[in-house]
Amino acid sequence: MCGIIGFTGRREAAPILLEGLRRLEYRGYDSSGIATGTGRQLHIRKKAGRLQALQRLIAEYPAAGCYGIGHTRWATHGGATDRNAHPHTDQTGLIAVVHNGVIENYLALRQQLQSQGVIFRSETDTEVLAHLIAHYYHGDLVSAVRQALQLVRGTYGLAVVSRQEPGLIVAARWGSPLVVGQGTEGRYLASDTNALSGWVEKVHYLEDGQICVLTEQEWDVLDQRLASVPFVLQELPSDLNDGQADKGEYPHFMLKEIYEQPEALTNAMRGRLHEADATAHFGGLNLTAAQLRQVERIIITGCGTSYYAGLVGEYLIEDLARLPVEVEYASELRYRHPPIDPQTILLAITQSGETADTLAALREANRRGQTTLAICNVVGSSIAREAHGGVYLHAGPEIGVASTKAFTAQCLVLTLLALYLGRLRHLSVSQGQRILRELQALPEAVRQALQCHDSVKTLAEKYSHATNMLYLGRQYLYPVALEGALKLKEISYIHAEGYPAAEMKHGPIALVDEQTPSVFLVPSGPVFDKVLANMQEIKARGGPIIAITSGNEAEVAAIADDVIAVPAVAEYLQPIVTVIPLQLLAYEMALLRGCDVDRPRNLAKSVTVE
Repeated sequence: MCGIIGFTGRREAAPILLEGLRRLEYRGYDSSGIATGTGRQLHIRKKAGRLQALQRLIAEYPAAGCYGIGHTRWATHGGATDRNAHPHTDQTGLIAVVHNGVIENYLALRQQLQSQGVIFRSETDTEVLAHLIAHYYHGDLVSAVRQALQLVRGTYGLAVVSRQEPGLIVAARWGSPLVVGQGTEGRYLASDTNALSGWVEKVHYLEDGQICVLTEQEWDVLDQRLASVPFVLQELPSDLNDGQADKGEYPHFMLKEIYEQPEALTNAMRGRLHEADATAHFGGLNLTAAQLRQVERIIITGCGTSYYAGLVGEYLIEDLARLPVEVEYASELRYRHPPIDPQTILLAITQSGETADTLAALREANRRGQTTLAICNVVGSSIAREAHGGVYLHAGPEIGVASTKAFTAQCLVLTLLALYLGRLRHLSVSQGQRILRELQALPEAVRQALQCHDSVKTLAEKYSHATNMLYLGRQYLYPVALEGALKLKEISYIHAEGYPAAEMKHGPIALVDEQTPSVFLVPSGPVFDKVLANMQEIKARGGPIIAITSGNEAEVAAIADDVIAVPAVAEYLQPIVTVIPLQLLAYEMALLRGCDVDRPRNLAKSVTVE
């Protein structure tokens, strides 16, 4: 959620820190700041608002030094103000700290410190860390950090500097990601590999409980007893160094990522279609075919868009593999105690691989001895490392806060998984071959779907004044209705709700009036006529109807006020094609309403706090 960047080396740190923070903007933030050091002095610059405000402050009051730490904050404790921005210092200015996560026992620690005469200047939980570390500091920053963290309960990814030890950065992790790397001009740390693109080639992902010590000359990874531990350097993901993290010719990351979906789908399939056996092939499940045949149930868990992809996965796996599936919000599952038998697999879906609730649910399943799998987009992420097996999306970096290509890639990978499980159980060779052909044609169908963009622009101009919208679908397209409503809420701030179309008459139809458009997702399949009947119910009450359909346009147009056509594909692939105009509609509505498409208010790309 928040972003951390650190550098110590042979260059001025401030420009590196600012560039790192720029690369982390997509994670969501409401303030930013840096701390650099020269000699025995720390230079703190921080400001609420966009990063440009901090850049202007530093232009007026430069922050010199060849080492430092920086932070973009997404408020948890205390409002978005200058004084609550990171870095935070102790009352003498000896220590500066930046922190991601939540200190759960901060209030008790704060009260204890205040009773000892410590004066707090902010409302944050993080300031407690600065005062604690200063309390234990006697010339050894590493030891002081260790002692302070022994009192802390909660999650943290943090970086600390002291004016008494120039050039030294101490970092530590528990539940919030940190990655460190070595470049030609110094050593770096960040909360996200995106921040390190072009500066380092190999990185180490800190494990929970590890402390990392960085200087210009060396670095070391320590355990909680301060003993050195071996660590493995991994190649920085190649897609971070090939321009995918830049907007290119597009005005926004979100639009770029919408148009990248045909390529992302191709990449997600590459090397995974096994025509000889008429099935999909995965290299990282770490389960044999015999073990998978013994599976009797799958629990899918995720948050937000990943949860909706999981709902699509429920239809897919039950349809193609005849295997019972339940889908749970990770934020609820982590605190529930559902009976899970040994033949049940937990499948976690996450774009970032760092979503706190999903990670906690996976860890709880691991603790209970359950088999866990993950579908993830970020190589080296916590969930990717801690699941027993899994599948990478290979969708490339997704920078826009509103997920687009990750959703369609997740749906595709779930389709591949359903095919694989289905072939292990009951699908015939001819059925598998048909599904492979339909999958191979999918990227082109998505390219054709993108051609609706001009029509969607016209639609957005017509309805951008709306304050409420309803999204309605059935079967495979019900989760897509939920996802379409979420996209509109996320970036245009229009209230929207998704429902199964037939559920309208059980309450929500009371919301229908002339000012409330309903977006119907009209499938070509067995429930086509049923959805038309649901549309008639809305029309009878004067509600405007927008229809997204892949067939029988004339019948749909006879009822709907506006129709967007998408290519016809197999029913189980309709979610991937039908969501395209919904993504574009949210994007165009947000533009017309003057919203910040890539950095919507109050949201973060990777939610790493509970």
